[in-house]
Amino acid sequence: MTGWQFWIDRGGTFTDVVAVRPDGATVTHKLLSENPRRYDDAAIQGIRDLLEVDGGEPMPSHLIDAVKMGTTVATNALLERHGDPTALVTTRGFADALRIGYQHRPDLFALDIVLPEMLYENVVEIDERLSADGKVLVELDAEAARRDLAAVKAAGIDGVAIALLHGYRYTDHEARLASIAREIGFGQVSVSHEVSPLMKLVSRGDTTVVDAYLSPVLRRYVDRVRDGLGDGPRLSFMQSNGGLTEAGAFQGKDALLSGPAGGVVGMVRTAAAAGFDRLVGFDMGGTSTDVAHYAGALERTYETEVAGVRVRAPMIDIHTVAAGGGSILQFDGARLRVGPDSAGADPGPACYGNAGPLAVTDANVLLGKLRPEFFPRVFGPGGDEPLDVEATRAAFEALAVEVRAATGSDTTPEELAEGFLAIAVDNMANAIKKISVQRGHDVTDHTLVCFGGAAGQHACLVADRLGISRIQIHPHAGVLSALGIGLADTRHVVDEPVEAVLDDDLVASLDQTWHELGDRAIARLVEQGLEPRKVELAHRLALRYHGSDTVLRVDAGPRRDVVAAFEASHRAQFGFVSPDKAIVVESLQVEAVGAGEALPTVSTSGDGTALGSFDAVMGGRSVTAPFLRRPAASADPVLGPAVIVDATTTTVVEPGWAATTNRLGDLVLDRVEDRPHHAAVG
Repeated sequence: MTGWQFWIDRGGTFTDVVAVRPDGATVTHKLLSENPRRYDDAAIQGIRDLLEVDGGEPMPSHLIDAVKMGTTVATNALLERHGDPTALVTTRGFADALRIGYQHRPDLFALDIVLPEMLYENVVEIDERLSADGKVLVELDAEAARRDLAAVKAAGIDGVAIALLHGYRYTDHEARLASIAREIGFGQVSVSHEVSPLMKLVSRGDTTVVDAYLSPVLRRYVDRVRDGLGDGPRLSFMQSNGGLTEAGAFQGKDALLSGPAGGVVGMVRTAAAAGFDRLVGFDMGGTSTDVAHYAGALERTYETEVAGVRVRAPMIDIHTVAAGGGSILQFDGARLRVGPDSAGADPGPACYGNAGPLAVTDANVLLGKLRPEFFPRVFGPGGDEPLDVEATRAAFEALAVEVRAATGSDTTPEELAEGFLAIAVDNMANAIKKISVQRGHDVTDHTLVCFGGAAGQHACLVADRLGISRIQIHPHAGVLSALGIGLADTRHVVDEPVEAVLDDDLVASLDQTWHELGDRAIARLVEQGLEPRKVELAHRLALRYHGSDTVLRVDAGPRRDVVAAFEASHRAQFGFVSPDKAIVVESLQVEAVGAGEALPTVSTSGDGTALGSFDAVMGGRSVTAPFLRRPAASADPVLGPAVIVDATTTTVVEPGWAATTNRLGDLVLDRVEDRPHHAAVG
């Protein structure tokens, strides 16, 4: 390596940067994602800070080899409905197909059904119709389509999502409409047989609309980063599927879990190096908590709902709850609530000194688990300032008065803070149960891998809720998503519809299709600078029982092996198999993978320096807890209660836990005392 590499996770509250210097050493940096008083873009500013380049100087692009990024830009645009104006183009008679959807009712007894807001602003119905076997029932009226699309363009809409009936398989009409739209001058043209070439008009159409709605937002952000970097550095972005792609190929539909996916990759790579292979990922940042399960392979979902919108694209299976360090603490007159609203980066929690609301971070400050002298400084109204403990205490005292007035309960500020933390911990533990226990996984023999700036503060509490007895915290845990983005493979996924019964003749006939799909997938990675001989291919079949619409994906192979794998997966997920039913191959999938970077060596020069002993509240009682730097690998275990301070994260060792440092510098926490038993109500 001749230049710097920068691996960046631009989150909702903080932007994390891991930089690999030309000599192979790593350095880290964390800054607020939004800080208009100091900079325009956090990613570019993070690079400038580490290169020690003033904002007025040109970026020294010649010093940078590559920049790899994950970003919440697309996710935030979807959540806040700030995408670009988009029109849906579909077959006449199907204008309301996406609005009707699948008539799914998540709350069966709700009297007031509130449908999610549609992303498209206009619908253009096209005179055309194909049958399910590709026969032209109504020829495409190209001239009428041109007039209608020109009217949409004249109305100020610059993006179209084209999704015709059966267009996933018979693509001629969609391709002709796309050509017309580009001739008219639409800046964004998303076509369903390119975006999501699989059956089901509703999910295919929704995914195409999401792509058209978000891709222009992403493109503007990518261009802004490129302008800030200058010519030279390779720029890649993390996709939701856990792989990188070149900036020009980064699409809206693949960007919704860009940052969290990097965290899962980082978790798997660092835990494997430490010898752990059954993992529960616990990524707690400033805005939310992301959790994932791993037991030998990345777990993916291929159709999910994000912010009320159906999206069909390969994504690492990550469950998110609104419980981050910035989640706002509220009392609604009868009960305590944590989130879902967040204080964000600006104004941030009350302790940031920007007149922000009480948040989870404030609860840890009040309980003495976070102290201003050991916390990364934040940018308050007066510049670079430490935490404002007095603002936090005053806000909690005012809230305690409000609670006493409403309930008559003589609640102290510390009791309130512990109550809020208990709620946040329960929310996070329940999220982990959703992706593990509820799917039949026994997590008591797993390792809880904690990362994100706030995870270490709650690691022991969450582990106790789940019955987990071991926790791993990497030296770069506070920026592990950025580390994972840098370590990720480059990936490209190609799907092809089939819709045929699985038999020996079908398996034999697919050889040519597999070859063509593999060539297409490899070509996309070669375009991004990879050598063909370094690209590996994975072949998968999407299978379902005839008459069912639930698809399971298994590795391709001889028919006997495919059937066995499908039945094993079906039995594990649903508890039964139906040997008398035909198995249908819905689609083929080829994934091209180019291996990522090796795990960099991390300095393990921890010395366990004692920083002092301070009063804190842990486990419902007042304690005196030592604060110290991360201990060296040869040091004696640190028994809780204690607090271990790093540059990017703080780890609270609760009573009954002990922390040691392994040879790699990872902090490993073990339960050394039996968990306290609590009586259940009733």
